[in-house]
Amino acid sequence: MSQYVPWSSQPLEGWAERYATGRFIDLDGRKTHYIERGEGEPLILIHGFFYDSFLWQRNIDALATRFKVHAIDLWGCGYSTREPLEYGYALFAGQLRAFMDAKGIARASLLGQSMGAGTAIRFCVEHRERVDKLLFVSAAGMPNPLPPMAKFFNLPVIGEFFLGLKTDAIRKKALTDVFIHDASLATDAYFEQVTRAQKILGSNQSGLRMQRNAFFDTLEPDIRRLGALQVPIQLVWGRQDKAIPLARGEAMHALLPGSRLEVLDPAGHVSNFEQADRFNALALAFLGE
Repeated sequence: MSQYVPWSSQPLEGWAERYATGRFIDLDGRKTHYIERGEGEPLILIHGFFYDSFLWQRNIDALATRFKVHAIDLWGCGYSTREPLEYGYALFAGQLRAFMDAKGIARASLLGQSMGAGTAIRFCVEHRERVDKLLFVSAAGMPNPLPPMAKFFNLPVIGEFFLGLKTDAIRKKALTDVFIHDASLATDAYFEQVTRAQKILGSNQSGLRMQRNAFFDTLEPDIRRLGALQVPIQLVWGRQDKAIPLARGEAMHALLPGSRLEVLDPAGHVSNFEQADRFNALALAFLGE
């Protein structure tokens, strides 16, 4: 039996050398890991909370048949830098802008899930001229109570203690209680790949800081502004989403004139994974119009 590796314990450089599958770029003095595939018009994929660029593992190859796809790891996540930063949409939108500048991408379509969709909303409101289309999976931004588990981990000291325990059980419960509707899809292999980068030193601190900064559901003013910018927008929601219920998607849809809302059933918070074939066909149709 292989030795158990504690959470938030491994040096970033060594763990990335061992497991990272993409490339690295320095942005504003901070390392960003990203996966790049395909040829064509640029499409940037932005993951949500708890995940990293692995979120798109069942989508990226299909999308790369038509587009130049870049799937980035936001700071504090995946194999990107860990620092005690002021995590929030302003930071992540700045990272996205710096990435596009460094890669010479003048305009791109943005595909974001949850917190990643919130990042795309903030970026588009600030830089409309750099966005072609927006595709959101269970987008964060509308007022939405935190799941009970998240509230528990936001308690001082409590979160640090439980996330530091030598067990997979807590994160496995989060995966099936909050993110995945069909628990049979949350196999041991899938769990290992989703959470592998959370072994990197500083991961517990960055994750707790993101949650405790309480920015996920603060974008209603930005969403109203986005609705006036005439951007093609496709919303995708899992009918059984527990983290950001479908009602929040319907409310967002109502604030975005001309947007489309597609409900995938059965699926939870990561419907792009649970209903990958349907999602990929929908995404290619919308982005390729």
